[in-house]
Amino acid sequence: MKTTFTARHFEPSAQLQTHCEESAKKLLNFFDRIISCDIVLEPTPSDKTPQKVEIILKVPRKTLKVSEASLTYEQAIHDAVANLSRQLKRYKQKMTTH
Repeated sequence: MKTTFTARHFEPSAQLQTHCEESAKKLLNFFDRIISCDIVLEPTPSDKTPQKVEIILKVPRKTLKVSEASLTYEQAIHDAVANLSRQLKRYKQKMTTH
């Protein structure tokens, strides 16, 4: 899986980048044919959810996209990975039944 990491309007720490990439690698447990993963972090103007994470997964014949906002980037990436894992399970089930 090819992973790209982008931080918009701020300079991320190495620890944050590593955390995001390691979390994205966990998606391979649900579906091992992921082609690429794009992770985009950016701040938002909201006071309740100031950090936003967007993950775009390319799998055969489909692109899955999730956007989550939270108080911290770590929580937002956790929510996005959880959401994508559900989508991947559903996609894999559809692929095996057809």
